[in-house]
Amino acid sequence: MQRWVIHIDMDAFYASVEQLTRPTLTGRPVLVGGLGGRGVVAGASYEARALGAHSAMPMYRAQHLVGARGVVIRPRREVYSAASRRVFSILARQGEVIERLSIDEGFMEPEQLRGASPREVRDWAENIRAQVREETGLSASIGAGSGKQFAKIGSGQAKPDGSYVIPVDKQLDMLHPLAVGQLWGVGPVTQKKLSQIGVETIGDLAAMTQKEVEISIGATVGLSLWEMARGIDDRPVAPRAIAKQISQEHTYARDLLTVAEVNAAISRAADGAHARLLKDGRGARTVTVKLRMADFHIESRSATLAYATDDLATLKATAFKIARYPSEVGAIRLVGVGFSGLESARQNVMFPELDQAVIHTEVEESTPAPPDKAPAWLPTQDVYHEDFGHGWIQGSGHGVVSVRFETRATGPGFFKSIREDDDKLRPGNPLDSLAWDEWLRENAED
Repeated sequence: MQRWVIHIDMDAFYASVEQLTRPTLTGRPVLVGGLGGRGVVAGASYEARALGAHSAMPMYRAQHLVGARGVVIRPRREVYSAASRRVFSILARQGEVIERLSIDEGFMEPEQLRGASPREVRDWAENIRAQVREETGLSASIGAGSGKQFAKIGSGQAKPDGSYVIPVDKQLDMLHPLAVGQLWGVGPVTQKKLSQIGVETIGDLAAMTQKEVEISIGATVGLSLWEMARGIDDRPVAPRAIAKQISQEHTYARDLLTVAEVNAAISRAADGAHARLLKDGRGARTVTVKLRMADFHIESRSATLAYATDDLATLKATAFKIARYPSEVGAIRLVGVGFSGLESARQNVMFPELDQAVIHTEVEESTPAPPDKAPAWLPTQDVYHEDFGHGWIQGSGHGVVSVRFETRATGPGFFKSIREDDDKLRPGNPLDSLAWDEWLRENAED
């Protein structure tokens, strides 16, 4: 009987959650990610994507592309995690095995769809999408096909906010004209090897002989890619093993010889690993810095925090604390940063600045702390005011905080300027912006 694999992928998930919980942002270019000079984009709304911004892009470049109408939001992991749990709880009601790929996407292979027609599969997908929309306010795209490869291609075709079913008799017609880089598992190195022998499309790869594939890209990975290119994909849908470490590393064409060069490389690797950590949805306790020297000797050093966190400043500061430099180890050609000890529960630390001391040391030594300073309100921070309710900070300065008071349930809210030292204003719980009080109580994480 016909097998149907489903791939569900939330649309611009991080940015969509921000637009959902902060309705004033609806229709505006939204960037989620680090606000610092070396910050990277973790998520971009479709309005931002239309202007050329995308995830993993340096934030300064994305801000330039989206212009004055763009809004940069600090990541709110607990809000995205709660929204993800609610989406996957809806899928779990189908009683099927779910293979979660990340916080916002996963595979299913519903038993009830075995042998179903493409029209029946589409109706099922539209029903699921409607449930997600009704219960969460978020949109999802769903692809369906005879295996994971086709299901994932289908969800890409369905975006945004749609469903796309690839019938078995049409799947090769759709697959083969696509660039070979779109085949799941073809990375830059493999794509370059294939391009060098004239293989540009998935159809070109499918047309190769088994011997040609083995010689060109290897007998193990190569044959697996070749079979997928020919439409053969019988990989089962099953719960994935949980990643034990998330990391990123870069090899440099010219050896790094100065402290500034190494610091920049550590910052780059940490930003990349952090973007993947946000996607994963967990926090990390251990930070590892990996260095490969010009003589190919590898050195790794690690430090473990007393709590799990996804705060970039804390993780990056920890990496700098354990870094070594060319004056100690010689010329460096590769720098990597890894996060491990991954946990779903993240702890808000009372004094995070103690773990961020490396980043702030110079400033602290040259700038005396003002006495009895009012709380430092941060842009996009969640706040609560006794008279006006839940809101978020749009800006601050000259002793005044500009707050937009709104949640998912209120629609676009009103704007208010409040004194920084107003004793009725205090930090808010980001989860309150979802206005899912009852659901959150009933579905609290252990």
